[in-house]
Amino acid sequence: MGRSGKLPSGVSAKLKRWKKGHSSDSNPVICCHRQAARSRFFSRPSGRSDLTVDAVKLHNELQSGSLRLGKSEAPETLMEEEAELAVSEKSSGTFLSGLSDCTNVTFSKVQRFWESNSAAHKEICAVLAAVTEVIRSQGGKETETEYFAALMTTIEAVESPESLAAVAYLLNLVLKRVPSPVLIKKFSDTSKAFMDIMSAQASSGSTSVLRWVLSCLATLLRKQDLEVWSYPVTLQVYHGLLSFTVHPKPKIRKAAQHGVCSVLKGSEFMFGEKAPAHHPAAVSTAKFCIQEIEKSGGCKETTTTLHMLTLLKDLLPCFPEGLVKSCSETLLRVMTLSHVLVTACAMQAFHSLFHARPGLSTLSAELNAQIITALYDYVPSENDLQPLLAWLKVMEKAHINLVRLQWDLGLGHLPRLFGTAVTCLLSPHSQVVTAATQSLKEILKEYVAPHMADIGSVTSSASGPAQSVVKMFRAVEEGLTYRFHAAWSSVLQLLCVFFEACGRQAHPVMRKCLQSLCDLRLSPHFPHTAALDQAVGAAVTSMGPEVVLQAVPLEIDGSEETLDFPRSWLLPVIRDHVQETRLGFFTTYFLPLANTLKSKAMDLAQAGHTVESKIYDTLQWQIWTLLPGFCTRPTDVAASFKGLARTLGMAISERPDLRVTVCQALRTLITKGCEAEADRAEVSRFAKNFLPILFNLYGQPVASGDTPAPRRAVLETVRTYLTITDTQLVNSLLEKASEKVLDPASSDFTRLSVLDLVVALAPCADEAAISKLYSTIRPYLESKAHGVQKKAYRVLEEVCASPQGPGALFVQSHLEELKKTLLDSLRSTSSPAKRPRLKCLIHIVRKLSAEHEEFITALVPEVILCTKEVSVGARKNAFALLVEMGHAFLRFGSNQEEALQRYLVLIYPGLVGAVTMVSCSILALTHLLFEFKGLMGTSTVEQLLENVCLLLASRTRDVVKSALGFIKVAVTVMGVAHLAKHVQLVMEAIGKLSDDMRRHFRVKLRNLFTKFIRKFGFELVKRLLPEEYHKVLVNIRKAEARAKRHRALSQAAAEEEEEEEDEEPAQGKGDSIEEILADSEDEEDDEEEERGQGKEQRRLAQQRSRAWLKEGGGDEPLNFLDPKVAQRVLATQPGPGRGRKKDHGFKVSADGRLIIKEEEGTNKMEEEEGAKGEDEEMADLMEDVIVRNKKHQKLKHQKEAEEEELEMPPQYQAGGSGIHRPVAKKAMPGAEYKAKKAKGDVKRKGRPDPYAYIPLNRTKLNRRKKMKLQGQFKGLVKAARRGSQVGHKNHRKDRRP
Repeated sequence: MGRSGKLPSGVSAKLKRWKKGHSSDSNPVICCHRQAARSRFFSRPSGRSDLTVDAVKLHNELQSGSLRLGKSEAPETLMEEEAELAVSEKSSGTFLSGLSDCTNVTFSKVQRFWESNSAAHKEICAVLAAVTEVIRSQGGKETETEYFAALMTTIEAVESPESLAAVAYLLNLVLKRVPSPVLIKKFSDTSKAFMDIMSAQASSGSTSVLRWVLSCLATLLRKQDLEVWSYPVTLQVYHGLLSFTVHPKPKIRKAAQHGVCSVLKGSEFMFGEKAPAHHPAAVSTAKFCIQEIEKSGGCKETTTTLHMLTLLKDLLPCFPEGLVKSCSETLLRVMTLSHVLVTACAMQAFHSLFHARPGLSTLSAELNAQIITALYDYVPSENDLQPLLAWLKVMEKAHINLVRLQWDLGLGHLPRLFGTAVTCLLSPHSQVVTAATQSLKEILKEYVAPHMADIGSVTSSASGPAQSVVKMFRAVEEGLTYRFHAAWSSVLQLLCVFFEACGRQAHPVMRKCLQSLCDLRLSPHFPHTAALDQAVGAAVTSMGPEVVLQAVPLEIDGSEETLDFPRSWLLPVIRDHVQETRLGFFTTYFLPLANTLKSKAMDLAQAGHTVESKIYDTLQWQIWTLLPGFCTRPTDVAASFKGLARTLGMAISERPDLRVTVCQALRTLITKGCEAEADRAEVSRFAKNFLPILFNLYGQPVASGDTPAPRRAVLETVRTYLTITDTQLVNSLLEKASEKVLDPASSDFTRLSVLDLVVALAPCADEAAISKLYSTIRPYLESKAHGVQKKAYRVLEEVCASPQGPGALFVQSHLEELKKTLLDSLRSTSSPAKRPRLKCLIHIVRKLSAEHEEFITALVPEVILCTKEVSVGARKNAFALLVEMGHAFLRFGSNQEEALQRYLVLIYPGLVGAVTMVSCSILALTHLLFEFKGLMGTSTVEQLLENVCLLLASRTRDVVKSALGFIKVAVTVMGVAHLAKHVQLVMEAIGKLSDDMRRHFRVKLRNLFTKFIRKFGFELVKRLLPEEYHKVLVNIRKAEARAKRHRALSQAAAEEEEEEEDEEPAQGKGDSIEEILADSEDEEDDEEEERGQGKEQRRLAQQRSRAWLKEGGGDEPLNFLDPKVAQRVLATQPGPGRGRKKDHGFKVSADGRLIIKEEEGTNKMEEEEGAKGEDEEMADLMEDVIVRNKKHQKLKHQKEAEEEELEMPPQYQAGGSGIHRPVAKKAMPGAEYKAKKAKGDVKRKGRPDPYAYIPLNRTKLNRRKKMKLQGQFKGLVKAARRGSQVGHKNHRKDRRP
């Protein structure tokens, strides 16, 4: 959008401004507000409206006297076809002044036109002003009814088209708000007036009048009740509206079609209690559409058929069943014309019918099935991309709707769809393959799987719906043949979904398919191994491993002659997917097999066959890894666990290699397999056997070289098993553990291990056992052994953490004793024990009441100092305890602000203590400020900020760091108004920082300055800071501006991507048929895509209306009587390839044959080409080797530098992109003087003498490469010395007589 010179005054504010890069967009694509309004067009508000009389009165007061539009707003062009009348700014500002102060909110939309330069807008404002003046002169209240009466009188009196259009537009606005009884009573007169105007303006050139009159007529008809539609006059008026749906002018036709849709879908009586199933005018509308289509159906060039099909797309779900059938027959008849656009519009109509999911009164199951059967005669060719995508989407919706209406009938029609869709997998277009796959997967998941329980067992000899399932599976199974090898990935996805949906009931018919999958996986270079494993895994999940292994045995029994094990890949697949199966199958099948393989491995190891032994040992270990999956929601825990428990216990105690796996299986069984009470009791019964074994294992020290993972697994298993263990057993185990802790003979490792077990046991014991345990561990809270002290606090933490049960009762009854113990042990607490100690205090403070305030007061200094602990966990717990103590004070006091102030008073003394205490106190206040920002008074925050600013003058970095952190939080928390009072104080304190502090905290200061600049502006901050900070402030301003530009560009790019995504045609995934048919495939060259947008759109419009006829194969003529002849009418130009043609290096004749001319030296060229290919392969291989071995690469370069090698120049010529791009080699200094057949340098004619030097390079100044550079210099000097010595020797020889 270019402009030259200065624009007239007042015009610049009205210009439309485009974003950068959007100047070529002709139409807006973002219409979220229009779509939202359209979605609520036919519905009633569900909740209570916020529009009240008081709200309207307030709105009117705000609007009075301020109707003049601001200069920054641009007028919206509503009536585009009218000529614009240019007026000056002065005249527009005074136009109709004092006459347009209308108080009715209905016409608030008109207020936007008052400063418009459009003559049509001026006319609307003038009419509204005149009508308003008339109503006021008559003493009216400016209600919608009064405006309706006045405008109806006006519309009969005016004659000019401009005035008529303005009155019709105002009527269109007010009719929507006029009470329905008024419109019902005045229907005859109003409709007659509208019909007269329509008949008079039908042949006029202007479209504005007809647009708004048609809209008014549609609104009038929508307001009528059901009885009015029984009169012939009403239908006559409606037919007048209906007749304009085929008008040649698009705006009029669109207004009429929208009006018809609003009448049939949005009439008020359709939402009442006694609403009819269909609108009374639906019958006549359907007959009109059928009549118009049949009238113009014989001529392919007419657009009336397309107009009617567009109308049917919206209205077909509103018709009764009989008329839906007639319309469907008409649609199918016009599809026989093989007109591309007609067929596409008809498919859109069918899609909208099925997508609407109408009731049985509109679409019965039988009619749905008949339409499905008929659509099979219109299957597009597999090479025709967009029509085939549309057909697949329509058939998907049709079958989904049929299954919804009658599931057994729907399942009966699905086999044919599956057969056709699987055939579509042969299409050369990936979009078709994807769309067919997604459609079948959607049908299987959403509409077949829910009915499999009702179908029951599926066998090959079954009948009814079960037979349909068999046929569907056979159709998909056929995709495993080599004919579909290009689409095997999609076929495997379908099989995976089929196994998931139907595997439990249909596994008898799927066994052969499983065998085929296993055979296919063994084929060499099979590219879809992951997808095949996923499909077999789905079969394992749904059918169970027992059924799968019956179909495809493992073929592993320990007596193999070779070590191939072709089915061993099944073990990882079963491990990853087995669940909800019989635990007994593992006991009867896998457990004996694992024992056999282990014995075989031991025998081979004794015989010295180490490799074979390792293979069998790995196989038996893989079998044991299946156990956690078998323990995931098993179906026979109560019956099978007792046969497996002894084996598991032996495996834990005797097999260290299986310990982690078996512990994981036990944890899985307890957490995911003991949902039933009987299963839980059965597993709990063996706790007395498993827990002692686990305790003994945990007490054993870790051998050198072993990982501590097995010990962690054992401890986690103990914790899990204790959740289902009887309390008496827990108490006895806890008593024994306590004795072990008190035993003087116990080593430190044993004592620590037993304390870990006590930590796990404590939450599950009763109150008496916990009391005894407390007396046991109390002396250890002051132990000098840090590890023991930490474990003792961990025990106390677990007891205090119990929200209810014995632990909570113990804390409640021993609260005073616990308080005394924790206070007495404060001085002797080691740093490692701080974290669990603080956690104990958190749990205790949560349970305190107001009388315990002194205890909290005594804790404050310790908690403040813990905010600087070395342990991260201790610091986190310290901050959490600070917050919890604040909440406790809030609970204690009635006034929250006063209670919080009492708490803060306890922290203030730390600001005048030692340096560490000051830093910790500031950190504590910072955290409390952030947590209780809504409860701290403004005066409190301001006082804190002033004191912290004083502390910025400290010479200690820790204090300054904490103070800067407090200021940062204060800037975030405080409002701008309160913070503005202290900006000067903060800036002065920061400005007085020493150079060392300013340099050390430059990053923190930069962040603070950025926040202040964003809140108060650059100039204010710059004025308050000293000059040495100004350079930083300027840099911050530049960085902020740069970041703002980058954000704007990123946002614009994101919007463009969203727009491009919205504009892209759907490729089998879109739910809308319009998206599928949005664009047809482009068969032009890539250069055609770079043309202008307007030319491209015109070309695509021509493309959509064109069709191609695919001829028969070979010399066979095309048979037009063939029932499938419609498949040979293509919307895409047939041909072997579209897009850029490949250049094979030979000329091509007209019939496609290659023209190859023989030249001299052909054999020589072939030999060179062969040698070149071998050299390229060797070069690639050597490059791989060199890349893998950098040491060899370095040695090779050194060897080449030391001695010259005679080798052939490489045959590879760089060219292309990426690693094949041509890279210019840097010339070594002095390379032109190097001798070809000898060592050293030689003189060149016309050049100076050769010399050795080191080129200047700034990288030589790098101190890290000092030794390397010294080596280069040493080598250089050494060579020079050697040459000098040789020269001296030769010189002495020459001097000898």
